[in-house]
Amino acid sequence: MESVSAIVQDIPGPRREPTQKRSRERVERMLAVASALIAEKGSDAMRMGEVAEKAGVSIGSLYQFFPDKSAIIRALADRYQKESETCISEALAEVKDKKGLEKAFSELVDIYYGIFLAEPVMRDIWSGTQADKALRELELAHSRANAGMLLAVLTRLRPDEDPDLLETSAFLIWQLGEATMRLAVSVDRTEGDRLVTAYKRMALSELARS
Repeated sequence: MESVSAIVQDIPGPRREPTQKRSRERVERMLAVASALIAEKGSDAMRMGEVAEKAGVSIGSLYQFFPDKSAIIRALADRYQKESETCISEALAEVKDKKGLEKAFSELVDIYYGIFLAEPVMRDIWSGTQADKALRELELAHSRANAGMLLAVLTRLRPDEDPDLLETSAFLIWQLGEATMRLAVSVDRTEGDRLVTAYKRMALSELARS
């Protein structure tokens, strides 16, 4: 299985990293505009020329940092991924027993749902990753890495269980959670709340298993 870093090397990213304050501010402006356009129109409809125009930069300046639309989507996806990793790590850091895991995981689901509700653009960024094979592979690798943090806790709590089964359970729980969040923000809030509650109930049932 390829690591996240190995997959990242094969995917177009920023042509160069901004080093000066003015350049960093310009890149932030480009990404903010791109995020707003994706939220308004969807990733398919976003155009590089429109990003440059609304960000107040030349198209050449935009291409200096982002060679194509996939690079912008990757940059936005990476940003949300880093936030996710921090959130997961903090939620699971102090887990020492089964009850602690159930509590931490339940709170983590609620946090994730809150983030998706507050940042609906995440759904459209995800749609953009699904349209690009390399970005799909990167998204899957990130998902495996996130599931790995859950797996580490399960391994500590169930040292005698088959490690392959634990890995499968952790990955499936995580994948179903991500799918549930995307579905929940695609329907009305009442139904979305029910979907998240049902997922949490099923996931906690598996996590509580001895």
